Amino acid sequence: MASFLRGRQAGMQNDLSANILPGSFIPDDRARWGINSQISCISYEPVQSLLAIGTNESKFGSGRIYVFGQNRVQKLLVPTRSCSFADVQFCANRLVSYDTKNEVTIWDIDTGKRITGFRAPGVISCMVTDPSLDWCFMGTQSGEVFAYDLDRERMSTFKLPNFWTEKDPSVRAVAIVSMQLHPRDIGKLLIAYTHGVATYSFKQNAPTKFFEYQVPPGAPGGSCQIVESLRRPKVTHALWHPTGTFILTAHDDGSLVFWDAKDGRLVMARTLYDTDVDKPVPNPGSSILKHPYTRIAWCCKQNPEDSGLLIAGGQKLDEPSNGLTFIDLGVTPNYATSSWQILSEYTKGNRQNTLETPPGVEIANFFLIPRLSPHFAGAQDPIAIMTLLSSGEVLTMSFPSGYPISPTNQLHPSVSFVHPFATKFAVTTMDRGRWLGMVENRNQGEPLLKGGAEAPRPHRRFEARPIIQVAHADSTVRIWDVGHGDDIENSSQLQVDVARALDRYDDVNITAMSLSSTVGEFAVGTSKGEVVIYRWGGNQYFGNPPSQKIEPNPGGITNISARSEPSLKSGLLPFSLYEMMQGPISALKASDAGFIAVGSENGFISIIDLRGPSIMFQASMADFVKQEKRSSFLKRGSSAPAAKEWPVVLEFGVMTLDEDKYSSICCFVGTNLGKVITFKILPSSGSYTAQLAGVAHCNDRVMTICPIVADTGKPAAATGPIVAGLRDGKHVNGLLVVVTQSEARIFKPATTKGASKSFDDYLCDAATVAEFELHGMALVGVFGDRIARAFSLPGLKELGSYPMPMIDGSRIDSSVVTEDGEVFCWTGPSELAVLQVWGTGMDIENTADKLINPALEIPQRPTISNVQWISGTQYVSPTDLDLLIGGANRPPSKRMTSGTAAIERNLNAGPSSNPNYADGSQEGWGDYLTRQLNERTEKLNIMNDSLDSAAESSQRWADDVGKYVQKQKRNMILGSITSKFS
Repeated sequence: MASFLRGRQAGMQNDLSANILPGSFIPDDRARWGINSQISCISYEPVQSLLAIGTNESKFGSGRIYVFGQNRVQKLLVPTRSCSFADVQFCANRLVSYDTKNEVTIWDIDTGKRITGFRAPGVISCMVTDPSLDWCFMGTQSGEVFAYDLDRERMSTFKLPNFWTEKDPSVRAVAIVSMQLHPRDIGKLLIAYTHGVATYSFKQNAPTKFFEYQVPPGAPGGSCQIVESLRRPKVTHALWHPTGTFILTAHDDGSLVFWDAKDGRLVMARTLYDTDVDKPVPNPGSSILKHPYTRIAWCCKQNPEDSGLLIAGGQKLDEPSNGLTFIDLGVTPNYATSSWQILSEYTKGNRQNTLETPPGVEIANFFLIPRLSPHFAGAQDPIAIMTLLSSGEVLTMSFPSGYPISPTNQLHPSVSFVHPFATKFAVTTMDRGRWLGMVENRNQGEPLLKGGAEAPRPHRRFEARPIIQVAHADSTVRIWDVGHGDDIENSSQLQVDVARALDRYDDVNITAMSLSSTVGEFAVGTSKGEVVIYRWGGNQYFGNPPSQKIEPNPGGITNISARSEPSLKSGLLPFSLYEMMQGPISALKASDAGFIAVGSENGFISIIDLRGPSIMFQASMADFVKQEKRSSFLKRGSSAPAAKEWPVVLEFGVMTLDEDKYSSICCFVGTNLGKVITFKILPSSGSYTAQLAGVAHCNDRVMTICPIVADTGKPAAATGPIVAGLRDGKHVNGLLVVVTQSEARIFKPATTKGASKSFDDYLCDAATVAEFELHGMALVGVFGDRIARAFSLPGLKELGSYPMPMIDGSRIDSSVVTEDGEVFCWTGPSELAVLQVWGTGMDIENTADKLINPALEIPQRPTISNVQWISGTQYVSPTDLDLLIGGANRPPSKRMTSGTAAIERNLNAGPSSNPNYADGSQEGWGDYLTRQLNERTEKLNIMNDSLDSAAESSQRWADDVGKYVQKQKRNMILGSITSKFS
């Protein structure tokens, strides 16, 4: 009976929810966008071109690992228990991670499942893997090194003791701070302890060199502080030169120390500012505090001899910027022919520059993105740097120039939520045809991520597309299609730079956004009271930005097309700037009929006609305050001040108001005090005017206004075709569904009361009239108790409810419900959840995307040069290392077995090019090793023969030269004697 009465009161004859069964409201958890918690580690794989991001555990959930490829390719790796990830590393199409609870896990990237895991035999301080090896080396805080067999998935018996305590038993608390395999000689491991550095030889099974930095009395050291005693600064980092010629150690006093890797001598001790800091000086300067070193990478070009140092930290504390420092060392001098002075000059570098980061932020870590090679510690020929800030945000820069790289169409949309942090979002259900035409043309470098392949998805489920607009802390807005879990035809992103459009880069906070659903016009409001309007088009200033200055115009509209980004050829371009200057913009709505409504927190409302553009209407909320007459004598003398009122919801629609005989364009304004103000927009001598139609009163803050067609429940939107039909006298029998925090109301505007339902035990935070395809329409809302509910129309009877525990309660008022029945809500500081309310209760599933391309092979690891081999350096191959670490009883690795099987397949396929195996005989594992040994012996004999023949040729040449000289001497003497007798 209540439903029937509400229908009569609202003027709605049809039950729009009659075909929606109570069990239909069971939301599906469809997708996550963003990063769930603070980022702790990043890794990049250049062969497959994939990016892995690990996060920390927080109140928003356990740490996770995100693996991203090109476009929308991604995979989510979820641990079996809550943890924070300390490091992630790619290793031969696997992902190896360890967490702060010292558990090491090996992941299958393609399936997103855990292959195996184990608890390390100590507290891990660093982990080393190599794409050419099947071993994972773990350095512990006790100073010991353990090895895990990634191929056989078990711990190895290989264990290295604390070599530094064996060298000096008097020291205490010696922990490992870093480790690195030699970039060319895989048989050497650099182990950095807190007290010094050691190089270990797998072949000799012993340390070969020790390096200890000592600052003599009177030397400034890295801290520039003179102390008349011997100091031993602690080691924080150690790394190889790309060719292994030098070793660099960084220390807690700010020193950078270069060592001769061959004989162990100190080549140079310096800081970012001074050199030779290990030498006593008579007149020292004042002590200067510096930032500690957080990360150092020895980068090299395609030629590993041409290198430089990329350093995070080491700057003075009083410097305004704490960016990255790049020291270009240039081409490495020839070690065999260079003097000690030349080697020392090399470590001073050719030039030094700073890669700027935003002021006031600290760099927690950085990660290089190499072009092709995974070797040289991932630092060969890098094209970009991903900088992890202490806040958990990410900043990508080009290398070595340091120019910022926007993540738009470069990285997965989820990464953009922390690049920098997303602050606000809005969702528009947009016409598919219009969205397919919105592909911006922008000058960009080569894509950073090229790997992976998206899994096939079902054909589009709705004709309209859910287009999200995400505002970021750097005042950029990125716009892209979230999808319905279906095939996304236009997966590209759009970007607008609001700060550039305002020509102001300080204190730009975006407070409101609105994108029209069919026209594609976009409006952005700020906390300073400005509104930037964007239109789609071609940039007349592409590549040639004008130098003209645009003067401020408070209260007016200014053409700002000259502020278009010079790198954007076509896209959303700044069109006009409305400087309302009446407090922060609190509400904004861009219609499809050429109007934009703007509301501010100072209680003003403006309606802009974009045909000019011009301000066609402006008024204050105070003009619509109705003075209530109270007859009670108790209140007759009271003079309580009126509460401040401002617009919070704006909406456009087309319908017939009250007793009108025609339909008109309407602008509906909802306020924080519960008023719903209706304006009629009418044509007037070639333009439009707005006039007040009436005011309806609700209980409290308006959350949403939905103009609907009374017979169908479809949106009574002010689109171009509908507005054009008004000229022909077409009528739209419309109603308003208004939801406030405590009630839902259906009425015919502008002033009728209609039907209502109160929410007694909960408050509404977001709602809209949503369509359940082929079933009907319902009012769907998200409420403060983190429960989504659906109500029938017009009866407002509850159809169902469902808990949504993933919602971040502190940001629940930012949730959005779309006309397709999708709920967007924050689950944490930088992650959004997307749910489809008309579902079956399905939990979120991992994607079926393929991340690994088996056809891409890892390039061979660089090895020692012929000169190093001739001079006595022992060559150790990955096969030799398997034998040295795993022992003689370790079966051949799967990688070697697959290689042998490939050789056998080639032999069985036909005659081999090798005459020794022309008969197609089968070659087993033992035969393979024997052949490898014989081939190496043959090459050694050939080299010896070549050296012998070279020596013989040199001796013959010397003998011929000697004979020639003796003959010339004899001829000269005989000539002089003959001349005496002539």
